[in-house]
Amino acid sequence: MKNWLQRKREDNAVMPKDFGVNIGISSRCASILWERGMSCEEQINKFLSPHLRYLDQPEKWPDISKAALLIADNLIAGKKLAVWGDYDVDGVTGVSIVLEVLRHYGFFPLWHLPERISEGYGLNEKYIDKLADDGANILLTVDCGISDIKEVQKAIDRNMIVIISDHHLSPEQLPNAHALCNPRLADCPCNNLAGVGVAFFLMAEVNTILSQKLQMNKFDMRQCLDLVALGTLADMVPLEGQNRILVKNGLLKIKDAQRTGLAALKSVSKHNVHDVLSPKQIVFTLAPRINAAGRMANAGLGVELFTSTDKHQALEFAQKLDEHNETRRKEERKMTEEALSFAEEQSHSPVLFVYGETWNQGIVGIVASRLVEKFNKPAFVFCTDGNDWKASARSTNGFDLHAGLVHCSQFLGSFGGHKMAAGLRVHKDAFKAFKEEFRQYFRTITNNQEHKRTILIDGELDFAEVIDNTFRKEIFEMQPFGIGNEEPIFLSPALMVKTYALFGMQKKHVKLVLQDIGTGITLTVKIWSQADKYPKEMLDKKIQIAYSPNIESGETSFNDYIKIKDWQYYSE
Repeated sequence: MKNWLQRKREDNAVMPKDFGVNIGISSRCASILWERGMSCEEQINKFLSPHLRYLDQPEKWPDISKAALLIADNLIAGKKLAVWGDYDVDGVTGVSIVLEVLRHYGFFPLWHLPERISEGYGLNEKYIDKLADDGANILLTVDCGISDIKEVQKAIDRNMIVIISDHHLSPEQLPNAHALCNPRLADCPCNNLAGVGVAFFLMAEVNTILSQKLQMNKFDMRQCLDLVALGTLADMVPLEGQNRILVKNGLLKIKDAQRTGLAALKSVSKHNVHDVLSPKQIVFTLAPRINAAGRMANAGLGVELFTSTDKHQALEFAQKLDEHNETRRKEERKMTEEALSFAEEQSHSPVLFVYGETWNQGIVGIVASRLVEKFNKPAFVFCTDGNDWKASARSTNGFDLHAGLVHCSQFLGSFGGHKMAAGLRVHKDAFKAFKEEFRQYFRTITNNQEHKRTILIDGELDFAEVIDNTFRKEIFEMQPFGIGNEEPIFLSPALMVKTYALFGMQKKHVKLVLQDIGTGITLTVKIWSQADKYPKEMLDKKIQIAYSPNIESGETSFNDYIKIKDWQYYSE
């Protein structure tokens, strides 16, 4: 069982009796929003109706105006631009936006996404030389570059204008670029933008300048919002403020699927082209297929997909991505089984370190996430790379992974990332010392206390309320849910387990019929892949659940009203 806590405002302020009345929302919806920090009707309106007009202007973002003018003026002067992106969904979508906007004006930049194993993350001097030899005068990074001090200087030495577009945490020393577009470098409307979000704001300003100077019709930036939503959701940044506006509007574009490549991607992902997809469906069906190219082959395939206007060609790209994803899934299953076995042997350790000589570098991050889900501990998954161990790491809520790596930096060849996820390299001779130091740091920071998973409860809710259509519509408008805007979770009254059944080929799934003892209303709920957590002994017993209304698609059947997050026997 997890730790259930009532959600509270940080300032502990009491909600006014008439809060939300003037804008027509229920008291329960108002209470949910109040406890999440909203204090006025203007905030509620912007949250429930996040129109594009609420996006902030370019001058409010670090170096956006400066970088846009550099790009536009140099392109008009005949200079050649090269775009360098990361090999994940965030980088792929960001690079695609850059290309789409500039091609509208007749500019056809060079572009490059590094090969994960042979080049690694970020810039490298060898390919910078190639771009310079191919005539590049301007280097624009997308979702990378903020830590590449030597490589940026190399590009400058090759007479390139360098513009960094990134969102990762910066090192103490910044690269000597001509512009640094990174929301973490200064106060701005949203320092948690994804890399694709930074690219969107930058290219929106480039779009404005090019339209004015070339006296051409502007490119419609709304057409890029599908890519912004996809990249932002895949990168797991907080869905609040500017990110919420971008994603909420981008989800409508994903539904319409007017982009040829997106329609093909939805099709191979077993969705109808015009299906409404929830953020969860996007993260678990669309995004993995784009990421699979960077993990198993070449991430550039995703850029080709999103910038293609030929239906047959786009479908071929999407099918290749689907094939790469299937290969990735098979290899991931094998690696995960091995990693889980190694992790079981470390039950005494507060941090997990597992490694395999031949493990795929492109999959270690996924495996690390699986370990965190299973054991609720920070996890490092290593593979070999020459004389070094190379790893992806994932953390748990409440522990700053990046800060831990900074503390242990004397043992590391390189590292980067943020609080919840990071990549690193450590020489094999320093591996043991690194593990010991990191574990000791973790024990010190956490006071050697076991971190228990916590569920924040948004109030009590009986079955009569959860099936109320007005209430369900209000919850639906609170989407998209994710980090920074978590799905509301409610505490049930006493429930009676009327029926219990296992189903599925391996009997891993559970179907329960639950009766609200107070209202008499009965609901059926399915719990997937958790039969071990729901014993048959609960039949005919009183229980209490932490649960959410199931409103992902806006529609539901009588047998699909709720999703259980946790349960316990009911205590009178």
